[in-house]
Amino acid sequence: MKKLWIILLSFVTIFGLAACGGSTESNSSDAAEEGGGDEQLTIGISLPSATHGWMGALIDSAEKQAMALKESEGIDYVMTNAADPNKQANDVDDLIAQEVDVIVMLPIESAALSPVGQKIKDAGIPLVIVDRELENDAATVVVKGDNEGIGINAGKYFVEQLNGEGKIVEISGPPSSVTEQRGSGFKEAVEGEPGMEIIASQSGDFSTEKSLEVMQNILQANPEIDAVFTQDDGMALGVLQAIKEAGRTDIQFVTGAGGAKGVFEDIQNDGLMKATFLYSPTMVEDAVKIAADIAQGEEPAESMVVKEATQVTKENVDEYYDPESKF
Repeated sequence: MKKLWIILLSFVTIFGLAACGGSTESNSSDAAEEGGGDEQLTIGISLPSATHGWMGALIDSAEKQAMALKESEGIDYVMTNAADPNKQANDVDDLIAQEVDVIVMLPIESAALSPVGQKIKDAGIPLVIVDRELENDAATVVVKGDNEGIGINAGKYFVEQLNGEGKIVEISGPPSSVTEQRGSGFKEAVEGEPGMEIIASQSGDFSTEKSLEVMQNILQANPEIDAVFTQDDGMALGVLQAIKEAGRTDIQFVTGAGGAKGVFEDIQNDGLMKATFLYSPTMVEDAVKIAADIAQGEEPAESMVVKEATQVTKENVDEYYDPESKF
């Protein structure tokens, strides 16, 4: 009889443990299901490398905004930088493979990255484009400065300052929508003046060093130049250096675009730089914020966000100059 009680107690113990074990497993499964409801949102950010001051400031602004959103909203981010279109295409492939919720991209070249944008769209991932547009409709939202407005406003400034007559040099950027729009806007504004002539137009690749080299060659080939239109403040600084080193006194003024501290300082000090047109790298902050809203399920208020191309000259430069600026 005693043995029978021992056997019965053993069975009760075994079944009791099994029941407890089953209950624990079920609770873990329920907890996992409950925890799985809050999926981690992630923004993929694909940008060029910091080849010049404006891009360096933009990269810094993008990361600061992404970090702020991670702290305030819990949205994660993955940032990549590329020196050429092939590397950027590979970066985007990686972001797609990681199944990020939205991608922010500044294309190194518009044409080369347009198929990449289409690949993002085909993967069902929303795409926010910054600065340089694609040649298709892959973007969900485009955030950019008024590139055509920069060109038109610069052209009008040249016509006014040169009284409709002058020999002009244009230093442009690499192949992209930015370069095309700034150039076409400028030409539109000056072509109506028969006395205005663009005697040379070459790319400075948005690089101070390349623009210095290009301008040196242009100065040697052209003994008479009245003014220089550059599509970027970094390039303008290279142009200013070339003119200074050549000792040229015929050139009346140089203009830029962006809002670089060094350009503002030259304007303040009555240098050869007389005007620039705002194209702030902080526009990427808007792009990252929009991306975060889209990732959280919100519909964008507009598909095109355009920042104004404000003209900055001696009269208003102090309003925009920031001695602490990294750009």
